[in-house]
Amino acid sequence: MGCIVALDQGTTSSRTIVFDEQQQVIGFAQQAYEQLFPRPGWVEHDPREIWRTQRETMIAAIADAGLGREDIAAVGITNQRETTIVWDRRTGEPIHNAIVWQDSRTAEACQRQRDSGLEPQIQQATGLLLDPYFSASKVRWILDHCDGAAAAAAAGQLAFGTVDSWLVWQLTNGNHHITDVSNASRTSLFNLHLGDWDDALLELWQIPRSMLATVVPSSGIVARCETAEVAGVPIAGIAGDQQAALFGQGCFEPGDAKCTYGTGCFVLLHCGSEPVMSAQRLLTTVAWRIGDQTEFALEGSVFMGGATVEWLRDGLSLFERSADIEALAASVESSDGVVLVPAFAGLGAPYWDPHARGAILGMTRGTTGAHIARAGLEGIAFQVADVLGAMQADTPEPISSLKVDGGASANALLMQLQADILGVTLRRPKNPESTALGCAGLAGIAVGTWGHRDDLRALAQTDATFSPGPPTPALATQRRLWSRAVERAGAWTEKDDLS
Repeated sequence: MGCIVALDQGTTSSRTIVFDEQQQVIGFAQQAYEQLFPRPGWVEHDPREIWRTQRETMIAAIADAGLGREDIAAVGITNQRETTIVWDRRTGEPIHNAIVWQDSRTAEACQRQRDSGLEPQIQQATGLLLDPYFSASKVRWILDHCDGAAAAAAAGQLAFGTVDSWLVWQLTNGNHHITDVSNASRTSLFNLHLGDWDDALLELWQIPRSMLATVVPSSGIVARCETAEVAGVPIAGIAGDQQAALFGQGCFEPGDAKCTYGTGCFVLLHCGSEPVMSAQRLLTTVAWRIGDQTEFALEGSVFMGGATVEWLRDGLSLFERSADIEALAASVESSDGVVLVPAFAGLGAPYWDPHARGAILGMTRGTTGAHIARAGLEGIAFQVADVLGAMQADTPEPISSLKVDGGASANALLMQLQADILGVTLRRPKNPESTALGCAGLAGIAVGTWGHRDDLRALAQTDATFSPGPPTPALATQRRLWSRAVERAGAWTEKDDLS
């Protein structure tokens, strides 16, 4: 059967993880790479460095596993989404640095489209909001600001791709320009209902169709590597990082949900074989396509998850290590009415308020660092609960449990608070590498390492389960205080007295 090599290309590092047939990690390597900030609000990566670090970790992880090419059944790819790369088809050289998903330089361009009343049309077609987060406006910016780019694109000389496309191009020596359907659905150029690129959206952004990759399934042999170290090995699984985590967590049925507690929190809910268009300003996205079957998800992003803990550590110096917050917050029975709204970069779903700012409310002379630390954990959990509440309003499928992963999911107090607030059971997997495991699973199904999703389910192991306690008046009061505090933190930078 052979092992699966999972390329996990993230926002701050490139990683490669090798899984055996029991989904055990047998090889690992990771390299950080440089973050570029040319101007305030701009975030870029060097595409060459993305490929260099990903290739080097691939070589190192295969060596760590002690494998030869003949031992590898397939390569899977998972990647930071929306990040935009444009390169010259003739030379393979990028014409500009990658514009990262976090980059906000196209906010004015998106606002102009919004002012023209185009957001409903875009949301209906793509499931996405009009936001610089997504790739379309980034491609347009590159065409407008690189000498000769628009003419070269019109002549069919340029290629656009998200990071998965760039890695496949490199792995196949420029012979394949493809993207999987989950990544395509994050560009704001892909029509969920057609299952293909949308000509009306291409016209809106004035992007030639010739720039776009061929859309392929998330699971299936879509190309073969030509890079020496893995020459001949099939590329058989591709998915954006959050969709890969959904698959890696075994969220295969409508109503299955997962939350990744990283720097932010990403909540995805499997909603079946038809897209559910959100009335709560959540995102509708392709989860994956296996064979002819496309499955969809609702998604809500919380901007400040683990980053809230980092701020309490570095900004307020309440503790030395992030893990120390658990003991500090547990040293008090409650936050004593203190609420921390971690809107340091605005509020994401379901509020979508870029002008909100962080606030600590309800303090008295008796407030201590422990109360603030506990309020910080509650602030993370309340944000996730608000996203899941919006999801529940959008779909008839009841959310009976939540699967959790990411660094902050190791905090048992946070997980118990989350279970209590939601009133549902949380399940944390024994294998924390859900994202890499997801793309490995998609690849492994395609090449026969695993025969079916049931095989993946059978291999999954739970590390911990957090069951909700009974509802209490104290928790209900804290939830009301949270809602009140969010209102007070909202639209802060739009206040007249700050102008």
